[in-house]
Amino acid sequence: MDAALPPCSLREVPRLARAAEELGIHCLWSPETQHDPFLPGPLVFEHTRRLAFGTAVAIAFARSPATLAYTAWDLAQASSGRFILGLGTQVRAHVERRFGMPWPESVVGKLREQVLAMRAFWRCWQTGEPLRFEGRYYRLNLMSPFFNPGPVDHPDVPVYLAGVNTGLARLAGELAQGFHVHPLHSPDYLRKVVLPALETGASRAGRRRSDVAVTVNAFVATDDGEVEFVRSQIAFYASTPSYRAVFALHGWEEVAQRLSQLASARQWEALPRLITDEMVSAFAVVADLSGLAEALRARYSGLADRLVPYLPFDPDRRADLWAALASGLARTG
Repeated sequence: MDAALPPCSLREVPRLARAAEELGIHCLWSPETQHDPFLPGPLVFEHTRRLAFGTAVAIAFARSPATLAYTAWDLAQASSGRFILGLGTQVRAHVERRFGMPWPESVVGKLREQVLAMRAFWRCWQTGEPLRFEGRYYRLNLMSPFFNPGPVDHPDVPVYLAGVNTGLARLAGELAQGFHVHPLHSPDYLRKVVLPALETGASRAGRRRSDVAVTVNAFVATDDGEVEFVRSQIAFYASTPSYRAVFALHGWEEVAQRLSQLASARQWEALPRLITDEMVSAFAVVADLSGLAEALRARYSGLADRLVPYLPFDPDRRADLWAALASGLARTG
């Protein structure tokens, strides 16, 4: 089991990191929502010995391959190999209007180039080979000694990609070490859409599906309040056209279209009313606290390699829940 950092001050990170390690959590993931996703990393590494840390996700199109490569290189060295670079694309409106960066003609094509360009930097720094990368979006061939950080002890930085649809899943199968599954999913969507796309990408690159760790972010709820929170999150995500395929698989595409219309009209309070209990059950694990770990195990056995409950990690506020998950998943896993 992994966990996600909540939006919080950097001052809170050491406490949360120590608590995660004590519970036996494998990796603490940092999202790019209200804070920079990379900054908690050095604090996690300083205050723990075994806990891995990764971005889930850093917005790739908000950064150049060089800035990503330098940051990941420093964190790989500082962590003694415990850092995982998780990248996502976000959606066009946020990339253009929140980050002020261009949206590419080919999302998959640009993300592929970013990953390959980063690795070109890393090979240059680790082995001394000249920096050479030429693609549609990037031409990189300048690396003087003054700007070369040199080799590190743990140069093989794992790269995880995030996505919902088949294009990014195939790309992860082709060249990534992991794939972050969006919380808006169902077991059927994983079986019928995500995993076959991963396998297709892996096969084209001469790799195996087992070369890519599938990390599932899972909606969970143990009481009525949490069910309503999950209902609102499902509605919010499903209002984004990029995620419509998940609803379409279940025959709910018209609902997704209506959600998009309400979101465009900024009628946010109306969105959750369109999410039925059947939809909640399809996209979330609803169980009492004592049975939650086993319910997660039953739902994702054979589908996920890593599991991240869609809950901010706060063991002080929900100590009972996190203790039950940690012990239950360790016992059943």
